[in-house]
Amino acid sequence: MPSLIRALSLLLLFAACPSQAESPLLAKPAGKVVLTISGQISNKNQGNDAAFDMAMLSRLPQHTIATRTPWLPGVSRFTGPYLQDVLTLVGAKGRTLRAIALNDYKTDIPLEDAARYQVVLAWLLNGKPMSVRDKGPLFIVYPYDSQPALRSEVFYSRSAWQLKSLQVE
Repeated sequence: MPSLIRALSLLLLFAACPSQAESPLLAKPAGKVVLTISGQISNKNQGNDAAFDMAMLSRLPQHTIATRTPWLPGVSRFTGPYLQDVLTLVGAKGRTLRAIALNDYKTDIPLEDAARYQVVLAWLLNGKPMSVRDKGPLFIVYPYDSQPALRSEVFYSRSAWQLKSLQVE
């Protein structure tokens, strides 16, 4: 039931935003595009893709994961929308996400991971926007400390930083 309420909240949030977008649920980005989602999606706002600027992502419900990572010292706080909320908004229907970083690093993520582990599409690190130098502007973060299985190379390799696009396959 909470996921249904969250999905309805997302639909209402973006349906209320005035837009000349191709999808009535997804406004066109007004600022610099930081994330493009393509592939098996039903809600598009830029040709065959769904494009997001930082303002669009920041209007989604925000969640914080406090966790250790192999890339940063100590416990860090990562904040952003749940990846599942973003995928719901674009109407993702595939089985796999291909995450592509600014340096063209690619990793495949099972679509079910997004909801199963409450993965965050982080844009804040310890309360501050992430620059490219700090693994930003977007970083796929799992709650590594929540389950021993998440503290493994399998999940670390799915955690793309400097994320620029997602392909739903």
